[in-house]
Amino acid sequence: MKNVVKLESAGLFCLFTGAYFNLFPSSWGFYLALFFVPDVSFALFLITKKLGAIAYNIFHHQGVLALVFIVGYLIHSDMTMKIGLIFLAHSTFDRVAGYGLKYLDSFDHTHLGWIGKSKHLNNE
Repeated sequence: MKNVVKLESAGLFCLFTGAYFNLFPSSWGFYLALFFVPDVSFALFLITKKLGAIAYNIFHHQGVLALVFIVGYLIHSDMTMKIGLIFLAHSTFDRVAGYGLKYLDSFDHTHLGWIGKSKHLNNE
């Protein structure tokens, strides 16, 4: 099942990236500059696990990011649409790599299973 999710996410990555470059063909630099910005939310794990997980989930939740894009479309804001598409592409890229939304108990505990040093917990 994990491979099916990864394949689905790879398709969505291509869709969001393709849509971005179709709508904004000369914006490569902006795309590259913002692609990893959602991962800055990791820094909040240094404060508390809960705060880090909440911040990470907001910046990686595809429903929230789709809403950002839709709002940008409705208010005719290219910048908001760009951010929505770039962050959607980033989120799907993370899903392909096996990173999911975080539970509040541990950085390694995601909705796709355990990652990192805790990966062995997937077999229990």
